[in-house]
Amino acid sequence: MIARDVDWGSIHFVIFDVDGTLYNQRRLRLRMAAELIADAVARASLTNLRVLRAYRALRETIGEEEIDDFQASLMARTVAKTGQPAERITAIVSEWIERRPLAYIASCRYDGLVELFAGLRRQNKAIGIYSDYPADEKLRRLRLSADYILAASDPGVGIQKPDPRGLQILMQRAGVGPAQSVLIGDRPERDGLAARRAGVLPLIRSDGPRAGWLTFSTYSDPVFAALRAEEAFG
Repeated sequence: MIARDVDWGSIHFVIFDVDGTLYNQRRLRLRMAAELIADAVARASLTNLRVLRAYRALRETIGEEEIDDFQASLMARTVAKTGQPAERITAIVSEWIERRPLAYIASCRYDGLVELFAGLRRQNKAIGIYSDYPADEKLRRLRLSADYILAASDPGVGIQKPDPRGLQILMQRAGVGPAQSVLIGDRPERDGLAARRAGVLPLIRSDGPRAGWLTFSTYSDPVFAALRAEEAFG
């Protein structure tokens, strides 16, 4: 169902996922794929590709299993799957998932986000970030700022969506309840389900309708019009 209206007057806390929600993740991954292939050719080695493929697939599986202290399980399984030592895996992930994509992320930012964040600020709504990965540097490169930032790997969380723990921690820090909060994400099975479990309204960014979910396709859609109204009138 395409979202047409939200009672923004009752919303005091707007929480965003990052990857795929604030920027076009597919576009960024295509650019990173070109770099990875060039690196593999230059090194005459597929080790980095194999490690990253295994790491991402296992992270998805562990998220579905909702494993607590997921990073320890993720590393142990990646070591077992690839035969690479933990130190090497950490270095590959740091370079190819955390550091190198930062060069491209600003060019992949979705249109309308700067204006939306400005509208939220004008209306004194707190902005939260709940990401699968550490997000501070990504936000800086995207030229966006938030009041509360949390990652699944942060102390006290340790579990990925769809577990609602991270959302509950964010709301506690912001001093708001579920009825006053919205989560904007791109994955119904992760972001959407985490929001529902926490009692929070989910809005799902999607190129098309998703059965059973409120969706939007761009940050200029009508559902955000009330947050842009003051900008339109100066």
